[in-house]
Amino acid sequence: MLAFLVLLSVALASAHLHDEHFEGDKVFRVDVEDESHINLLKELVNTMQIDFWKPDSVTQVKPQSTVDFRVKAEDVSIVEDFLEQNELPSEILINNLKSLLEDQFDSRVRATGHSYVKYNKWETIEAWTQQVANENPDLISRSIIGTTFEGRNMYLLKVGKAGSNKPAIFMDCGFHAREWISPAFCQWFVREAIRTYGHEIHMTELLEQLDFYILPVVNIDGYVHTWTKNRMWRKTRSTHPGSSCIGTDPNRNFDAGWCQIGASHQPCDDTYCGPSAESEKETKALADFIRNNLSSIKAYLTIHSYSQMMLYPYSYDYKLTKDNVELNTLAKATVKELATLHGTKYTYGPGATTIYPAAGGSDDWAYDQGIKYSFTFELRDKGRYGFILPESQIQPTCEETMLAIKHVAAYVLDHLY
Repeated sequence: MLAFLVLLSVALASAHLHDEHFEGDKVFRVDVEDESHINLLKELVNTMQIDFWKPDSVTQVKPQSTVDFRVKAEDVSIVEDFLEQNELPSEILINNLKSLLEDQFDSRVRATGHSYVKYNKWETIEAWTQQVANENPDLISRSIIGTTFEGRNMYLLKVGKAGSNKPAIFMDCGFHAREWISPAFCQWFVREAIRTYGHEIHMTELLEQLDFYILPVVNIDGYVHTWTKNRMWRKTRSTHPGSSCIGTDPNRNFDAGWCQIGASHQPCDDTYCGPSAESEKETKALADFIRNNLSSIKAYLTIHSYSQMMLYPYSYDYKLTKDNVELNTLAKATVKELATLHGTKYTYGPGATTIYPAAGGSDDWAYDQGIKYSFTFELRDKGRYGFILPESQIQPTCEETMLAIKHVAAYVLDHLY
């Protein structure tokens, strides 16, 4: 009976997940060797709609790289023929997206409310922010830093023991709606702070000497949309005059080389930079909060997925920052620490060269505001599941990421500026 109930809850969870049916959709990986391969991909994009997973668009494809993209069921045979005829080296990462979407709810934990080892809907996360603040008043306070395009409150949790003039670390999750493992980590971080304060020496020291500002979900409207309408949605849900296409990529919407490279001026594109920098209410709320607290914020950490990387500025330019040597050394030590638990291998480096050039990102913006320790984490995995990481991987992913965040925080505490 229990097994049946678990299966039923999984079926119900996936049944209400989206109006978009992904039956027969495939995710391909293509090995791009040279410019001729890039041109072939551009040719393919011009003939049909392709959902780029890594990189975010065809304009970011580089020679000697791999490209992951989703193709709708009705276009699969055309794409397969195209890849074969042009001798593009490729493999199928995901054979049927719908079955993978159903399998992502594979946690055996039975929870009707909030759970740290399951993916939680926004309403559940919202209630959780209130509950953790109420239950841990000595450690956590909750505030509203703005509202989304659709009018939802953006909750910020301040985590740390009360003290005056404490340095702070700002961390956000859920920039891109479909990257569900990201908000799961922000919730996990808060859980670990509560669970280990006063019991574990390092966390206790961090919470007594630092404040952590945690924004559990930046792009709330988009996140809600991935639960109700389209699991593969990425952008915000704002509307734009003169276009029927919805949404802006919030991580192309910051005033850091805005829309110069790796971003699109086309409202229908996944990497649309918006009509102007900080046009999105979500972006502006985040930026305003950081600007208002610049004197105390010493590190900015933004959590994304997937590809197992730790990136630092710049992404909007190939130039290196003046702190490049220090940021590189810290990133190297951090990914080494992360790997000690489950052996998960991360790569690291400046965004533009390590993953792809992309203007208007929050990490570059934060760095240019004077926040030296500015990092983007791309969590698991490397493409086997991509954005559809199963719930059974939430705990190991969060455990190892926790080691990384604590390592960065301890470093920042020892190197205040």
